[in-house]
Amino acid sequence: MTFWTILIVLCLLAVAFAAWPLYRESHRLTPGVATVVVFVVALSAIMYDQIGSPGVPSGRSGAAGSDAELPGMDEAIASLRQRLEANPEDIAGWKMLGRTQMAMQDFIGAVETYERTMQLEEGKDAQTLVDLAVALLNRDGTAIEGRPETLLDNALALDPNNPAALFYSGFAAANRGDTETAAARWEILLGLNPPDNIRGILEQRLAEWRGEPVPAQPATPQAAAATTESVPDDAVISATVSLSAEALAAITTDANVFVIARDPAAPSPPIAVSRHRLSELPMLVSLSDAQSMVAGRNLSAFPEIELLARVSLSGSPAAASGDWFGSMIVRPAQNNSVSLTISQQVP
Repeated sequence: MTFWTILIVLCLLAVAFAAWPLYRESHRLTPGVATVVVFVVALSAIMYDQIGSPGVPSGRSGAAGSDAELPGMDEAIASLRQRLEANPEDIAGWKMLGRTQMAMQDFIGAVETYERTMQLEEGKDAQTLVDLAVALLNRDGTAIEGRPETLLDNALALDPNNPAALFYSGFAAANRGDTETAAARWEILLGLNPPDNIRGILEQRLAEWRGEPVPAQPATPQAAAATTESVPDDAVISATVSLSAEALAAITTDANVFVIARDPAAPSPPIAVSRHRLSELPMLVSLSDAQSMVAGRNLSAFPEIELLARVSLSGSPAAASGDWFGSMIVRPAQNNSVSLTISQQVP
């Protein structure tokens, strides 16, 4: 893995991690997704699936694993730091370091880096102000208020069409009850031609803020394709697994998705497990006795099954705070073909 390939991937991932503070705020106001994130998320997902996330198993059989990639990342960061030591006025280098630190979840370091960058630019670059605000939110885990909100307002003064500043400042306004300002800023965001699925999320939120009927969202081509996939003959349960609008808005990096069948009376150990990638959703998932975890404990032997689909942000099958999931009780003898939506967040 070359130096520049690693850095390009890290830069893409950094945009995704920018949504983490809003992800944590979802109990106060269910988020949409920043247009700035959406513009790169498809490419990020493809490259992320190929390279993997630091410390998170990629799930690819036969691959060397994430540990094999870590030395390359360390080398890239070390090279970047050497470059900055030789040229401390290199603004582009400082920005790249900040993005890298955000991707590595080194939020303390990212704040220091963006503070340095802002000083070099004398506070005249809107995107740096936004990046610093996001780094502060990630570091402190607070609502969008105080200095982060001031930074966002200053960014909009410099660049009224900055997508990330419009998005975050809209949330800040809504959180303090100023839905008029929030709606005005997201109207500008709509005018920047976001992708259709994100446009739908923005339109839904604008309608809620204005007390208007919430527009119905058409089914996506991916969802339509999922419903036309064939079901294997040996399937005990088949489920079309998809993300709710809230989950789609909050989860901005590719991740493992575990589809788990378990006994409602004795959930552990699971009866059967199937692993997939978030970028594959929506998709049709079929479970059969071939996925049974314990020999002789076949899925087909259970008259009632709890079906669970969980997006694992840590990469582990075990549930962790921040994961998103959906679950339902299925009785295969009555209905073995269901739809399961991932719409809840693990506290």
